[in-house]
Amino acid sequence: MVGAPDVIKPSEKVESYSPHVNGNPIFTISDEIGSPDSGYTMASINSNGDLKSPGDPPDKKLNDTDAEKQPLSGKKEERWWNTLMQVAVPFFIAGCGTIGAGLVLGSVRNWEVFLKVNAIFVLVPSLSGLKGNLDMCLASRLSTQANLGNMTSPREVISMVVGNISLVQVQAIVAATVVAMFAVTVNTITDRAFNGSFVLLLIASAVFTATTTCFVLDFVMVMVIFGSQKFKVNPDNVATPLAASIGDIVSNSVLAVTAQYMFEQIQISLWQPIALLCVYYSLLPIWVFIVWRNKYTKTVLTTGWTPVISALFISGVGGIVLDQAVDQFQGYEVFQPIVNGIGGNLVCVQSSRLATHLHQTAIPGELPENTRIIEWPWKTLFYGTTAAKVARMLLILALCGQIVFMFVADFIFQGVVTIQVAFGITYVLCSVVQVMVLLYLAYILIHFMWKKKKDPDNAAIPYLTSLGDLLGSVFLGLAFVILSIFGMEYGNNV
Repeated sequence: MVGAPDVIKPSEKVESYSPHVNGNPIFTISDEIGSPDSGYTMASINSNGDLKSPGDPPDKKLNDTDAEKQPLSGKKEERWWNTLMQVAVPFFIAGCGTIGAGLVLGSVRNWEVFLKVNAIFVLVPSLSGLKGNLDMCLASRLSTQANLGNMTSPREVISMVVGNISLVQVQAIVAATVVAMFAVTVNTITDRAFNGSFVLLLIASAVFTATTTCFVLDFVMVMVIFGSQKFKVNPDNVATPLAASIGDIVSNSVLAVTAQYMFEQIQISLWQPIALLCVYYSLLPIWVFIVWRNKYTKTVLTTGWTPVISALFISGVGGIVLDQAVDQFQGYEVFQPIVNGIGGNLVCVQSSRLATHLHQTAIPGELPENTRIIEWPWKTLFYGTTAAKVARMLLILALCGQIVFMFVADFIFQGVVTIQVAFGITYVLCSVVQVMVLLYLAYILIHFMWKKKKDPDNAAIPYLTSLGDLLGSVFLGLAFVILSIFGMEYGNNV
């Protein structure tokens, strides 16, 4: 067996085995290896998976230049221009989607349901974040499996796809119900009034929006990942941005139309939202059964809830900011989805790449050599770690992309270009700072989760995208507040 460990003592347990990667088998070994009493640590395993003798000299420590040259791929290093092109194309497509999402929100804010049910604004970032979290987690999981070479057998691929789509449906139904109840609670506290029919409207609209958009976009993701494999493109660079390319605009559109329809119907009778919820809650046990019987998703069904639910409440706080800001600042609802969407897209690219790198080069609970959980910010963002090269590209994309998206959104929304220098500088600054914070947090969070034996593909992205929603909403709100103090509000020259 090529590359197989040739020294495994009887007392050491091999918990699981997965197919070969580059001719080398991957073992997940229990805590006896790497424990203080065993004499073996992660440094005892070389790049071929062979256990070295504890008496062998340690590997040479890499300096910052050599560390950055280590590829974030288990195969060969990607050329920087290949990575840039693979990320840039779906990034700008995704940017068009976020512009559309902002314009949709700007056009529907005066609909009757948005005027009379303020909690809808709390739902907007939460549902967009939920859809993004579930779809991007699915894209990240499947991208990792593709890079590990586990998507070659048609039978296994079908099992993997069916299990993951069913899992997303379970998470969407439960999480949408939770976020709708959160919106109802916030609305009750702020308005000091409770309307039972509005509760049905919010829950029905949230569940329908989350399940429908996720179901459609999940199939799109599967096709994107298969297409990436066929054309020899790294799915980590493509899948997660495309997961959000049309997701936000579809999510906002479906939510607005569904909520308006349900609002009109509850004036007559409550049977339609009640019937809709009965159908979805009846399907829930079927989805759970499928997921429970699937080996690829059974574990996630019982362990993957904390990140998703926590992310909902984090995004919900961003929704409260949106609810308060949309009445005070003209144009806030147009630019907020762009800032949040672009930040979330870029950090998910980095998150997916880092997770794949850890899956290919380390065992859960142990970090690769010369890797620390907490690094200095400039080493993770600019120079000194394996993640820095891609981080630089993503920051450049954020800077250039936000300038383009800002002018395009302004022109479509106003009919003419109204961007002033002060607004442009403030907007771009808050956007780039948001991406920098997210990329740095992604590096820390993913390595921390790996050290704690948690799969970053399932746990990291919900936290990062929800933090992106919160930071984007807050930073953009601060930008509008600062501009208003100096009398330079957006659109005041129209």
